[in-house]
Amino acid sequence: MKQFQYTIKDELGVHARPAGLLVKLAKQYTSTITLEKNGKTCDMRKLMAVMGMGIRQGETITVTAEGGDEAAAIEAVEKFLTENV
Repeated sequence: MKQFQYTIKDELGVHARPAGLLVKLAKQYTSTITLEKNGKTCDMRKLMAVMGMGIRQGETITVTAEGGDEAAAIEAVEKFLTENV
């Protein structure tokens, strides 16, 4: 299991566009990737679940990947968040 924490910098938070791109990215990996905020967890492959988290600027999220390609998955998600959100 690999995981990291990230604090959202985008003033709009994780809105529709980045949420959709995150879901698309997560679906490229066989590992289970989850997103957690304030004790609430969702599957990163489900758009409505990611958007339902209501992630705003300044909030810290924890991303966890577990599976055969977890290292690559976590690296890709962390890179995406750092560059886009």
